[in-house]
Amino acid sequence: MKAGIIVAMQSEYDALREAGVASVVLSGIGKASAARAATELILTEHPDCIINSGVAGGLKDFIVKAGDVVIGSEVAYHDVWCGEPNERGQVQGLPSRFPADPVLLAKATALAASREWPVTIHTGLIASGDQFYISREEDARILSVRPDALASDMESGAIAQTCHHYGVPFLSIRSISDTHLTEEEMRTTYANFWPNLAKNSFAFLKALTDSL
Repeated sequence: MKAGIIVAMQSEYDALREAGVASVVLSGIGKASAARAATELILTEHPDCIINSGVAGGLKDFIVKAGDVVIGSEVAYHDVWCGEPNERGQVQGLPSRFPADPVLLAKATALAASREWPVTIHTGLIASGDQFYISREEDARILSVRPDALASDMESGAIAQTCHHYGVPFLSIRSISDTHLTEEEMRTTYANFWPNLAKNSFAFLKALTDSL
């Protein structure tokens, strides 16, 4: 299976390449950049599936810790509002949530359970929007729209929507770079997270792509 991997930032791209993951596309940050990159990848490279990866903020620090990995069983927007009768976070005419491809999700969850990993791996909802959050108050705003979300990022929703449009299997796997206890703790955790990203958090993604 030919998998296309999309990440947003150069630091994520470099860490994935260091982890041994090939065929990585650098999209740029945010929904518009992510949708453009996914569209170009689908139309030019014709991948059998797309996996979006990179880092995300943890929304529930009592469950998800910095350095953990979240496999997105679903992806949804938290910053969209098209008016009634749509749900908060729903683009009119589209699903409120974009489920992960069942085959990719099954492979990822089976791999997560197959052996001990250097990080803790969770499965759940990833919420997407065009904001970078650093406080509990901001997290609470996301959770008011998506109360079951485990992580928030800025690209997964747009890539999921693009894959939905083209009928391409999709999965998001995000490494948690920070949780928002205090702003100072967030900045310290975020800075300390990066040196071990390739060795720990992206090791799981490397194993998954090797198994496809």
